[in-house]
Amino acid sequence: MKILAIETSCDDTCISIIKASGNPSPLLAELRRARKKLHFDILSNIVSSQVEIHKKWGGVYPTMAKREHQRNLLPVLTRALKQSKLIKISNSQFLISNKNLNSKCQKLKKILEREKYLSKKIEKFLKKYQKPKVDLIAITIGPGLDPCLWTGVNFARAIAFFWDIPIITVNHIKAHIFVNVINKKPLTKKDFPAVCLIVSGGNTQVFLMKDFGKYKILGETRDDAAGECFDKTARILGLDYPGGPAIAREAAKYKIQDTKYKIQFPRPMINQKNYDFSFSGLKTAVLYKYKKTTKKLKKDKKYIQAMCAEIQQAVIDVSIKKTIKAAVDYKIKTIILGGGVTANKELRKQFKEKIKKDIPDSKLYIPDSKLCTDNAVMVAIAGYFRWKKIGKSENWQDIKTAANLKIC
Repeated sequence: MKILAIETSCDDTCISIIKASGNPSPLLAELRRARKKLHFDILSNIVSSQVEIHKKWGGVYPTMAKREHQRNLLPVLTRALKQSKLIKISNSQFLISNKNLNSKCQKLKKILEREKYLSKKIEKFLKKYQKPKVDLIAITIGPGLDPCLWTGVNFARAIAFFWDIPIITVNHIKAHIFVNVINKKPLTKKDFPAVCLIVSGGNTQVFLMKDFGKYKILGETRDDAAGECFDKTARILGLDYPGGPAIAREAAKYKIQDTKYKIQFPRPMINQKNYDFSFSGLKTAVLYKYKKTTKKLKKDKKYIQAMCAEIQQAVIDVSIKKTIKAAVDYKIKTIILGGGVTANKELRKQFKEKIKKDIPDSKLYIPDSKLCTDNAVMVAIAGYFRWKKIGKSENWQDIKTAANLKIC
């Protein structure tokens, strides 16, 4: 089964094509009765980043991101189809024989009436290329930035209609979890319950996964997400956007034995009995500290490195403490991580060490670092499982975005 997936929840335009083969229920007990294990082949995974566009603002502007998605979607789709060897130019006989072509093109304009740039380009693209041999289209509907989500959804609706391909909707948070099945030993019934931690630019939450498809939110951020905190503190320190990688690079240069700079920031809510997060206080503490810093210190590279190391460690400490607490309280058997912040090397390292020390009998699933940030591979995989669960396509005409979509 070949799946074409589209992800535009924030500022990355992502399209991937994967091939799924083998057992359709790797997370269920039926695995032992399967003839062969489920396997995903990534035929293409294209990500067009808007980092350079949003860098000078220190964050994502939804209207600008929407505009870039409109410009990027067709080139990214073309690259994905070429990389997957699924693109073929239509012959003139096909265009002549397709009696409904003009009426289809009129329908396309209506579907894309909110996407003016795409509407102008898509007719030429669809007339030029044949329908690819794809069995399913998977599209992210939320959570995310609504203008960005709508661009991807309308594009997916348009090609699903024109090519007459089944379509399925995907929850962005679930996609970050499902991407863990790539090159990993599949979960079975004995691995539940599990605790999942999502840490990204827009989301930070812990939820209980009682079984495949059964979720319960335990805690989430009350203000800034972890990735958002990294972006804002990096901007305060005059570092590049996105903030997470910039802070990680500077923190990696810091030598912990150098005690010249004694910097300590708060770990918000770390000792509270709940599983909620709050990172706005950390951001504020960094701002006040930096404002009081002398001009000479601000130019000291080692001082900035020490600041970054402490910011990073504060986020790591809270993330680990809340997750381990939930794991112990609910007697879990597996911990699953997801989201862009989990690409952080120090966070991954310390999570492994803490779990090995405190709950050594539990399993830990962390995606490949290249699949932690937003991508369409995760959407394709989540789409596959949703397709198998509901057993049918969704009506493209009824698909809408859900900017505040929850996991439950």
